[in-house]
Amino acid sequence: MTATVPATTPVASETIRLTQFAHGGGCGCKIAPGLLREILARAPQGIVPPELLVGTETADDAAVYRLNDSQALVATTDFFTPIVDDAYDFGRIAATNALSDIYAMGGTPILALALVGMPIAKLSPEVIGRVLEGGAAVCREAGIPIAGGHSIDVVEPIYGLVGLGLVHPDRVRRNADAQAGDVLVLGKPLGVGVLSAALKQGVLGAAGYAEMLRHTTQLNRVGIALAQLDGVRAMTDVTGFGLAGHLLEMCRGSQLSAYINLAQVPLIASAVEFARQGMATGASARNWAAYGSEVQWPEAAPEWQRALLTDPQTSGGLLVSCSPDTADAVLEAFRSAGFDSAAAIGQMQANANTAEGRSRLVCV
Repeated sequence: MTATVPATTPVASETIRLTQFAHGGGCGCKIAPGLLREILARAPQGIVPPELLVGTETADDAAVYRLNDSQALVATTDFFTPIVDDAYDFGRIAATNALSDIYAMGGTPILALALVGMPIAKLSPEVIGRVLEGGAAVCREAGIPIAGGHSIDVVEPIYGLVGLGLVHPDRVRRNADAQAGDVLVLGKPLGVGVLSAALKQGVLGAAGYAEMLRHTTQLNRVGIALAQLDGVRAMTDVTGFGLAGHLLEMCRGSQLSAYINLAQVPLIASAVEFARQGMATGASARNWAAYGSEVQWPEAAPEWQRALLTDPQTSGGLLVSCSPDTADAVLEAFRSAGFDSAAAIGQMQANANTAEGRSRLVCV
């Protein structure tokens, strides 16, 4: 007689598709930037000690707390729902993305804590264990332990890290210290969100998946070397709000504007093909709705190009604002670290160059 499998039996690893349990994936499941600003505006201000070098004031990538004259603690957390179906790959991507915030501040990671939320009735211990193995593999590559964490039983799978790092207080690279005339350099090509949409629709081939995985699991530890360059003034990493959204955060924090040359922005070739066919994420549209009024967009530019500019990047590249005479050194640092697509894409400008005298992003 054939046994009846209870409805609560966890799904076997060979049949599991993690994305079927999530309404969104990766950094595309972040709260839309406009709504997030409204929520945070209602949050009460807490204690701000003088040792807190970076807090919530400029929407930066991590908090930074001065410990002494030569050390500051970098603290961040990041987690999300599955962007891929493979449990091990999901863990790797989530961990790479979480550690990126430390590198974006110029810091060196020292340890991580795991954040785990899983639908226990639907996923087997084997599948959940593979997620954790993927995260641990990335932390080993970064040279740090996962020293603890917390887990809960939830409806959608969630995984990420709390990341802690160290940086010299003089080498902290905020997103709010750009200067007019700075060159903008982007470390990774755009298009991860488009590829994730193609994956969810079942049209992303093996080569496209490998390309997506290559970019999303490449640690941004080049940020440590970049922070040692005196001409590097500001850094951030491009994630869920897209290149346009995170560059606008840099503009607002620095009280500047920026222009980018669309032809110079590095793009994942397969993502361009999907974008030309109309493939995009819902997060891309939400991003544009939140900040499109702050972007001067060329009338002749195609819709697919705008979709990539607002495309949510899971574990995206570092965006660097540096003095013109440092740009070549920044590009060399990226390329020496294996970021072959790194490119100078634009420049920071004084707000006086815009009609309203406020921060804008001008695309040409």
